[in-house]
Amino acid sequence: IFERTIKITLYLVYLAWHKGEPASLSEKLENIFQEVLKDSAVSFPKNFSAFATFGLHPVGAGVSLLPSGVQIGIPANFNSTTDDPSGISNRTILINGKELQWDSDSGTALKNSLVFSAEAQKFAIAREVTRLGAGGPVLHAAVAPACLAGACIYSVALKQIFGLQAGSIFFRAGINVFAVGLGVVSYILASDALSQRLDYSSDHRAACLSSDYAKGGLEFYDKILTRNKTLRSLMGTKGEEMYAPSGNLFPGHLLHAPYTSRRDKILNLLKNENV
Repeated sequence: IFERTIKITLYLVYLAWHKGEPASLSEKLENIFQEVLKDSAVSFPKNFSAFATFGLHPVGAGVSLLPSGVQIGIPANFNSTTDDPSGISNRTILINGKELQWDSDSGTALKNSLVFSAEAQKFAIAREVTRLGAGGPVLHAAVAPACLAGACIYSVALKQIFGLQAGSIFFRAGINVFAVGLGVVSYILASDALSQRLDYSSDHRAACLSSDYAKGGLEFYDKILTRNKTLRSLMGTKGEEMYAPSGNLFPGHLLHAPYTSRRDKILNLLKNENV
């Protein structure tokens, strides 16, 4: 059931479609994907597969040890290059009900932020490969049961401390509500801490593959920040609610590490010549 859920979620949410049919991954992107698997030296490369997604950067899910393996979505805009951005500029994008003019200053800035070099593409794919290869989904799935168990322990411990095991049902109910509240807070904090740790760890592992991957990572995050700043300007009030002036998602600290921080860590890695 778990494996089937992963597949259904990925294909329903992320799969790109073309003329009513699932879009196929180009030979170019399939070759890049295989190069990343080789460079990453994953334990079970046959358990990793890629498909075309409509998003702006790679996504992935799955567990490499399970029969269904890992599935990574690679966006169609990765087919575009500086010399041939047709995969981006031939699309119609509506912002606040108005069509974006690609030849305008904002349109040009947005278009340039969506075109990545081969090194940046490899880094973006590698960070998903390393995250999933390290069992990221398993760790995330373990947070909720751990916090639920913690809430039960809180409840029993508090009742024993205050001698309420045989007390009024109202006091015991109050303790249970308080314990559940602690469990929810623990879940939010633990999920946030784990997500940020996995973000930084996957970035570090991908950047350490080679200096080209690290430089690609720096480009990748620079362009994400540029894209978000451009969208913030184009979208007006909605953009200000979604993106911070720095280009981070707002609020930047929730569930994922800020893009500026992830970029800076890769920059420090390059400066220290550790890759």
